[in-house]
Amino acid sequence: MASWTPYSSVNRLVKYALLQSRCCAVHGKAQYSTVTVNSPTEEMFDKILIANRGEIACRVIKTCKKMGIQTVAIHSDVDSNAVHVKMADEAFCVGPAPTSQSYLNMGAIMDAIRVTGAQAVHPGYGFLSENKEFAKRLATDGVAFIGPDTHAIQAMGDKIESKLIAKAAKVNTIPGFDGVVKDAEEAVRIAQEIGYPVMIKASAGGGGKGMRIAWNNEETREGFRFSSQEAASSFGDDRLLIEKYIDNPRHIEIQVLADKHGNALWLNERECSIQRRNQKVVEEAPSTFLDPATRRAMGEQAVQLAKAVKYSSAGTVEFLVDSKKNFYFLEMNTRLQVEHPITECITGLDLVEQMIRVAKGYQLQHKQEDIPINGWAIESRVYAEDPYKSFGLPSIGRLSQYQEPVNLKNVRVDSGIQEGSDISIYYDPMISKLVTYGATRAEALARMEDALDNYVIRGVTHNIPLLREIITHPRFISGDISTNFLPEVYPDGFKGHQLEAEQRRELLASAAVVYITTQLRSHKVLGNHRVSVTPVDCSCWELCVELGKGHYALKIIKSGDVYTVEVDGGTVEVSGALNLASPLLPLTINSTERMLQCMSRDASGMIVLQFLGTLFQVRVLAKSASELNSYMPEKVPEDTSSILRSPMPGTVVAVSVKPGDTVAEGQEICVIEAMKMQNSLTAVRQAKVKSVHCKSGETVGEGDLLIELE
Repeated sequence: MASWTPYSSVNRLVKYALLQSRCCAVHGKAQYSTVTVNSPTEEMFDKILIANRGEIACRVIKTCKKMGIQTVAIHSDVDSNAVHVKMADEAFCVGPAPTSQSYLNMGAIMDAIRVTGAQAVHPGYGFLSENKEFAKRLATDGVAFIGPDTHAIQAMGDKIESKLIAKAAKVNTIPGFDGVVKDAEEAVRIAQEIGYPVMIKASAGGGGKGMRIAWNNEETREGFRFSSQEAASSFGDDRLLIEKYIDNPRHIEIQVLADKHGNALWLNERECSIQRRNQKVVEEAPSTFLDPATRRAMGEQAVQLAKAVKYSSAGTVEFLVDSKKNFYFLEMNTRLQVEHPITECITGLDLVEQMIRVAKGYQLQHKQEDIPINGWAIESRVYAEDPYKSFGLPSIGRLSQYQEPVNLKNVRVDSGIQEGSDISIYYDPMISKLVTYGATRAEALARMEDALDNYVIRGVTHNIPLLREIITHPRFISGDISTNFLPEVYPDGFKGHQLEAEQRRELLASAAVVYITTQLRSHKVLGNHRVSVTPVDCSCWELCVELGKGHYALKIIKSGDVYTVEVDGGTVEVSGALNLASPLLPLTINSTERMLQCMSRDASGMIVLQFLGTLFQVRVLAKSASELNSYMPEKVPEDTSSILRSPMPGTVVAVSVKPGDTVAEGQEICVIEAMKMQNSLTAVRQAKVKSVHCKSGETVGEGDLLIELE
């Protein structure tokens, strides 16, 4: 049942004051607002409804408040306490948790618009942001859609039609089949005509959903099946197209901005090549690869395409760029892009404000020559994902502790969650967009490294270890990247930071210092030392630290706040006043400042530290305890060769086997859908199926038993 919740102005101001600096923060030179604020004489909307949730809803609300516009949040029943609901002036429940019954429920959203009297709707990205039927219904009711008109949405939302329009507008396009692929066998025939490899993708798709790369006939058949299913689930349209796959390309996009008076600008590029499963992970602006001539050519073609469909609003034209700087049109996203903050940082434009002005009918305030490239901006998408599983499979849970690094200079965090928020299976697992800005790329990268080290997230598995490894990798630093970066750099999957000898010594010494600090604190009561029967020497220790399969003897001498640690043939000096109640542990190690995090520690000496972005489990014991520990029996690990467990929480879409079936190595056993992405689980060896513990439609958790083999 839909419900409306108005908030009093007093409560709203108090809540907003607490939330505004945390949800969308930026410091120093990284500009959040526009170069010119809208004129007080410009008539503006009184109230805008945001047809979205999470960080993008918070992002839109922030600009609306800056412009003096009241806001309405919509939410599902499980999102009733979400941050975007608290930030808005009014809130309206549009249904239960599943997106089809809430954030995609046009009828309920139209009811919310009528009840609240909203004059305009900002759709954010995803959900209904590129749905022409939604835009039509708004127009029929006289409500402004803060985005392009229905013609542009339809023309660019259909990848087949958009490609034909791009060709006519003299925009470079990828060779491929311009019609709708009817079935798997026709897909194979077309792929053979184009020549492998090919890209199979949803005609109405975006965001990496409904996309598969095929290198042979069998992969084409399988890709057709999965892409059509994902397309139907995500977009309600299972039509597919096939085109030549540009091997080892860069993914570079151009931000465009157009008004209803025929004016259009290109706001430079964003480099989006670091991807997993065709979804972006790290973006930056500008690109290290483009020269001014190529940048201008891409920008001018993007504007040509926008003008060809009479585009009016912010939009993004995506290109694939090969090693020789040849570029090809990929698609146009007729909405605000996830990674828009990095464009705002280098241009000083607030894209949400520009979209609102255009929707109200005003002309653009700037000319092409006014658009600068000031400095460098980098965005890391922080997800509730396990990066050790296919570079990121979804994780769910409650944020038991959450602290954004907004205290650092030139750091911006766009988020829609707070401590206590739940990450559920119903929605995208994004936690936030972490953006850093600098006068140079090196400066922006250094700030990103610091920001990732200072980001506290507890309660869910997250991808910060992967993000930090990417931005510190020599290939990324040099700009030698492509969409194949992750599989090329980590051919056997992501394994976390691989410690060099000196880094291992630093980690062992840090763990020892944490252990000693804990021991020294236990000697005190209310800040005073306990009275001991026998004197205890608290300046010298001999310890043993276990890391992986290694056992290391340490000798530690304490002098003031400085610990000198002899370990593994070297000496490490560690200093810093540790506060064990804080999640952050700032240490100076061999004159280098490092930020560690102590994730957990227990009485057995087990300590989990986040060091250089990766979690390391160590066990610190006194020398005598270590000698006795060798007599303890070891736990035998579970034999997983005969069982299949779910690698992620999700819904079982299909079970392809039954008890008694014989499966071959690599054969599909079942399909799990998580966050609208379908994942095929296969047999690791040839065997007979002993039992099946799941069925289609069931919800499963990470680690749940699915199949047993004999």
